[in-house]
Amino acid sequence: MHLIVGLGNPGRRYEETLHNAGFKVCDSFCARHHLGSPARKFQGSLWRGRARDRDVAVLQPETYMNASGDSVAEAIRYLPVRPEEILLVYDDIDLEAGRLRVRPGGGHGGHNGVRSVIERIGTQDFVRLRVGIGRREGRDASGHVLGKLEAEDRHRFEETIEAAVDALDTILEEGIEQAMNRYNGPADATREEGEDR
Repeated sequence: MHLIVGLGNPGRRYEETLHNAGFKVCDSFCARHHLGSPARKFQGSLWRGRARDRDVAVLQPETYMNASGDSVAEAIRYLPVRPEEILLVYDDIDLEAGRLRVRPGGGHGGHNGVRSVIERIGTQDFVRLRVGIGRREGRDASGHVLGKLEAEDRHRFEETIEAAVDALDTILEEGIEQAMNRYNGPADATREEGEDR
C-alpha cells in the first residue's frame, strides 16, 4: 500500500492559499481516481481505494501544518505502510512556480510540516513531491504562502496541481526513478532538500 499525504491547513480561511498545494493535489488525485468521500480518521480526512492498480490511502492532516506529523504517525501505526511507501506532497516557496521536484528522501528544507512529519515518524526516508509556488516580489514569505491566490496565478497553479497528480500516477505505475526523470528539472534549479530556509 502507498500512503499519499498532502500537507495544508484546514478551514475555509486557508482553502485558496498556496500553502495548501498538498491538499489541492490530494483532492484532484482522489477525484481522478474516483475514491469517493473521505472518512474522518487519524486526525484528518482519509480516502482508501485503488489507483493505477495499487492499493492507496490518501491523507489530509487537519492538525494544522506545524503538527502534521501527529496525523501521519497515527496513520502509519494502523495502516500497512512502510516509510518508503509514504508520498508526501507539499508546497515549496524556493522552487519556481509551476515546477515539480520528486525526491526519495532528504531533510525538511525549512518546511515546518515536513519537519513535523520527520520528527514524529522518526525517519526522513520517504518520498517527497514538492510543488513549486515561487516567491512574489515585494511580498514576505508568510504573506505569499498564506495569502489568497492571485487571479493571474490561478491558471498556472491549477496546471501545476494536475501535473503533480500526473507525477503521483507515474510513481505508482512506473516507480520513483521514472517520475524523477520525467518531472524534475535541472539539478541547480532549486536548493538542496536539506537546506533550511
